[in-house]
Amino acid sequence: NQRRADGSLRHLITLAGLGRTEIGSLLDRSQAYVCAPGARPPANRALAGMTIGNLFTEPSTRTRVSFELAGRRLGAEVINLEVQLSSRAKGETMLDTIHTLEALHFDAFVIRDSQPGVIAHVAANVAAHVSVFSAGEAHLSHPTQGLLDALTVRQYKGERFDQLCVAIVGDIRHSRVARSAYEVFTALGVGELRLIAPPALMPVAGEFAAGRRCTSLEEGLRDADVVMMLRIQ
Repeated sequence: NQRRADGSLRHLITLAGLGRTEIGSLLDRSQAYVCAPGARPPANRALAGMTIGNLFTEPSTRTRVSFELAGRRLGAEVINLEVQLSSRAKGETMLDTIHTLEALHFDAFVIRDSQPGVIAHVAANVAAHVSVFSAGEAHLSHPTQGLLDALTVRQYKGERFDQLCVAIVGDIRHSRVARSAYEVFTALGVGELRLIAPPALMPVAGEFAAGRRCTSLEEGLRDADVVMMLRIQ
């Protein structure tokens, strides 16, 4: 469970279960930090006194740098940990590492891990004041990427997602980005969501239930308003 007793978000592990109003509020807040290229990025002291740990067990450039800069620009102390080089390589579990860092007064953890369930397991076992954010979990989810994609669409196409046709193209079956995109676009009430892939890269039966499946690029892209391209995983 990623919510507090009052229903507010404590962790961000998945976009599943977030409603249109809640996502819209997150997008509004994100838009307030957008600035023109070359302009001085917005900064404040909202997170002053807090310590954030970035724990990545997979290679990352864009996501890790984005989290690091965001934390620093909001006044937090940010520590990047190369988990492959840490005590986890000696046999400690992720929770061992987390509890050690909690003793050093960390307040939040940003975690990318290739194993399903690790991030939720950490979130269920941290101290009451600690928050956990997913920076990508196995093939299952990448919630901040999903929010970013939705913000980009809103910037170019407006807030009427119900009038848009969004096409997701490529290796959908193995993509955590595609899963979070599906969750955010369906929550925002997108008019039509198309999944375009050859059979081997199409999601298995039961997944992406609200999407229209197309194996033909010509058919899938016809009259689409937004095209989201995925790389082969």
